[in-house]
Amino acid sequence: MSAPVMNRPAGETPPGGSGSPAAIKAIRLRHPWRNTFAVVLILIFVLFIIDASQREAFGWDYVGKYLFDQRISQAAFVTLQLTVYSMVIAIILGVTLAVMRLSPNPVLKGVAWFYLWVFRGTPVYVQLTFWGLIAIIYKTIDIGVPFATPWISINTDAALSPFALAIIGLALNEAAYMAEIVRAGLLSVDRGQEEASTALGMSWFQTMRRVILPQSMRIIIPPTGNEVISMLKTTSLVTAVPFSFDLYARARDISVETFNPIPLLIVASIWYLFFTSILMVGQYFLEKRFARGVGDRRPDKKDTSALTGTVPVAGAGQATVIIPPSDDNDKGKR
Repeated sequence: MSAPVMNRPAGETPPGGSGSPAAIKAIRLRHPWRNTFAVVLILIFVLFIIDASQREAFGWDYVGKYLFDQRISQAAFVTLQLTVYSMVIAIILGVTLAVMRLSPNPVLKGVAWFYLWVFRGTPVYVQLTFWGLIAIIYKTIDIGVPFATPWISINTDAALSPFALAIIGLALNEAAYMAEIVRAGLLSVDRGQEEASTALGMSWFQTMRRVILPQSMRIIIPPTGNEVISMLKTTSLVTAVPFSFDLYARARDISVETFNPIPLLIVASIWYLFFTSILMVGQYFLEKRFARGVGDRRPDKKDTSALTGTVPVAGAGQATVIIPPSDDNDKGKR
């Protein structure tokens, strides 16, 4: 029957010369300056809050009055609509452009490259301004055979409202960035995965749905979440269309009535922060969902039950029993 290993000072070898030295108890390093810096930051933040609460320019009474005003809440809903519709179109178009960029067809690749070159190389505000002037460039939308009498001719102003033009302008600009995000995600998957799927008899669609896309989502989701948050804030530029029913535009219009723009800017900022906070939480859980099985999988709690048992020692001719660590009182008894 094997004897338990007694607790000895660090580095001392057990009697008989067999076995390994006792483990050294590590002591966590202290960081006094880190704690001091954290306290200083907290004090600065508290002082800023106290100072802001006492400044009349912020107009906190106006902030409370207009924070849940019906015009502001309706404008916040419109901003969400602009964000969702634009991102859905941008993702669909971005995936298409990414596939075109990866296509061996030089024509498809060239068209996709030209699209990215134009929409990534010009400011989004300029693009939205052009979309606001689209009715001057194209007075009618004609459907039919080119260079012949059109079958259907629709007035551009009647067919495209400012809300639709804002969505089109935002979506086309965002699609250029989504195309590069999706392309980077697809290229991050090893080529052997596709070859193995083909060897198993999977079709291209099955390979993309079951093998390539699930692995590439780990790369695609983080920047896509950032683009959704960025799109929410970019909607404040749709006044270039012009479209004036988004959150920022409505807050600005109300501030013209009250002759006090600062409180309405704070109201708009609070709503933007509320929406972005929700999006950040959703992004966190999506990243966690698609990052399963990747990286170090270290348990949060140490399993002490794994420290007990009989471990064979080579050349010793007998087994050594490892006893789990106990309290200081138990150490003194052994």
